[in-house]
Amino acid sequence: MPTSSGSPETPFAGLYVLPPSRLPYQANVLVRSFLIRRPAGNVLVYNSPAVNSHADMIRALGGATRLLINHHHEAMYGAPQSGTPTFVHERDSAATARSMPVAGTFSEHAVIDGDLEVIPAPGHTPGSTCYLWDSGEHRFLFTGDSLWVENGEWKAVVLDPGSRADYLDSLAILREVDFDILVPWGVGETDPYCFEVDESDARSRIDDVIRRLRSGSDR
Repeated sequence: MPTSSGSPETPFAGLYVLPPSRLPYQANVLVRSFLIRRPAGNVLVYNSPAVNSHADMIRALGGATRLLINHHHEAMYGAPQSGTPTFVHERDSAATARSMPVAGTFSEHAVIDGDLEVIPAPGHTPGSTCYLWDSGEHRFLFTGDSLWVENGEWKAVVLDPGSRADYLDSLAILREVDFDILVPWGVGETDPYCFEVDESDARSRIDDVIRRLRSGSDR
């Protein structure tokens, strides 16, 4: 595993992977933060302990202009000690702000600097938000907990039965997104941290999640 002053994994040009941590309330799940290195300014996606424990590594890569989080549960790890500003959907802002400062919010679909899309995906939480980064070679969809992977299977996490309809609407949107790399926040401890897919495979996997949720499953 990389040290705080070592080099992170770089599975694709521009994507840097920080070391994982076990999810406190589900020990078989590993969560990670990712650094996107881009001309318009580096961006951290997802909060995790490595944002602070490996701050030297992040600085060596040029730092980050912002931290984008998928949902307010990521705030349990606290604010970046570097002062990197945190952005979250406005519907998760209050819950996030109880544990870390919020510098800015999203309210709808947006594009940052032409290459990074903000895709609201309510369901897991009211403000869950996905991010689509076009590197020029690949299109990375960062789904947080809206879609995660366990034992190779893509899954949802329905926490509130009242959010099921919103979750299904969000999944219908995500199945139409053009991407070839899925990058969740958490994965099972034996699963890779990102997944290369083609359009047919991605839609089939999301359709499986939709069918399960429609049948009453929470996953």
